[in-house]
Amino acid sequence: MTGPTTGTGTPLRVGLIGYGLAGSVFHAPLIAATEGLALDTVVTSNPERQRQARAEYPDVRIAATPDELFARADELDLLVVASPNKTHVPLATAALKAGLPVVVDKPLAATAAEARELARLAEERGLLLSVFQNRRWDNDFLTLRKLIGEGELGDIYRFESRFERWRPQLKGGWRESGDPAEAGGLLYDLGSHVVDQALVLFGPVTTVYAETDIRREGAATDDDTFLALTHENGVRSHLYVSATTAQLGPRFRVLGSKAGYVKYGLDPQEAALRDGLRPGTDAPWGVEPEELWGRVGAGESPVTGGGRPEPSLPGDYPAYYAAVTKALTAGGPNPVTALEAAAALDVLEAARRSALEKVTVTL
Repeated sequence: MTGPTTGTGTPLRVGLIGYGLAGSVFHAPLIAATEGLALDTVVTSNPERQRQARAEYPDVRIAATPDELFARADELDLLVVASPNKTHVPLATAALKAGLPVVVDKPLAATAAEARELARLAEERGLLLSVFQNRRWDNDFLTLRKLIGEGELGDIYRFESRFERWRPQLKGGWRESGDPAEAGGLLYDLGSHVVDQALVLFGPVTTVYAETDIRREGAATDDDTFLALTHENGVRSHLYVSATTAQLGPRFRVLGSKAGYVKYGLDPQEAALRDGLRPGTDAPWGVEPEELWGRVGAGESPVTGGGRPEPSLPGDYPAYYAAVTKALTAGGPNPVTALEAAAALDVLEAARRSALEKVTVTL
C-alpha cells in the first residue's frame, strides 16, 4: 500500500467532510488529539457549523462543498467522510480517484457489493481505505475480548449484545428517513456496531434471522430490531438495537461453558466527547467508576451482586486514529478494512431480507 509518509515530524493534513454529530463529536476531536495528524479543513455548508468549527479549531480552513476540497486535494494527506450515509460511496470514490487515503464513518456503504467495489478501487490505487468502527475500542468490548482470550468464560455458547435507548419521540433527520437511499434506521446505524463486534469476536456467520419493527408514531424506518446470528464456530449471537426500550437490558450478557459475563451501561467516551472533554487533555480517558464494572460468575445473578466484579479496561477511541496514522506513515495494518465492513454488510442485508420475507437467510 502506498500513501503519505512523513519522516520529518510534519503532521498529516486531514480533511473532514461533515460537521454534524459524527464529524464534530467523534472525528474532529479524535483527529486533533492524535499525534501525527492535523485537522486542516472542515467541509460544511451550514453557517452555524462553520462558526462552530472555527471556534473549536481556530486554525482550521472551511470549505462549503466537497468540490472545493477536492480542487486542492494535493494539499491534504487524508480525507475523513463523516457526512450522511448516502454520500459515503460517492465521496470515498472521489477521494480515492483524487489520490487520497480515506476514512469513512460506518456504514461504509448501503450494500456489501458497493463496499467491495470501494475496496477494489483502493487496492488498485494503493491507498488506505478504513472504516470508523469506534465501538471496537469501547471499554466493555475490550474487557470482553480479554476475558475470552484468557479463557475465563470457557467455550462461548451465546453472545447477547444490546444497544438500546429510550427515545419515544422522533428527532427527525435523514437517520429516521424511510428512503432506502439514505440507509437510515437502526439496523444500519447501531446494527453496524453490534454486528461488527460479533464478527470480530466470533468470526463468519452461516445463518441470519431478524425481526425489524417500526414502533413510534410517524416513524418511517426501523426503530426496534433483533438479529439472531449463527457463527461457523457454533456460537449464537443475539443482537438487539432499539430506540423504544423503556427499561434497558445489559449491554453484554455472554454465556460460556465456565462462566458468564454481564455488563450494564455504555462506554463513557461518547458522553465525554459530547460534554467537550478531550483525550490527552482530560484524564483519565475512557475510565468508568467501579460500580459500573461488569461481573463474572456462574449460577448467580450479577444484578443482585453475584459473581465477581471484573475491572473494565479503559475505553480507547484514540487508538483508531493512532492506528490509521501508523498505517500511513510506518506501514502498520489498517485498523478496520473495507472487506471487514463488507462482511458486516452481508449480515445486515441478510437481516433486512429475513425481516421482510420472514425467513432465516443462509450466507
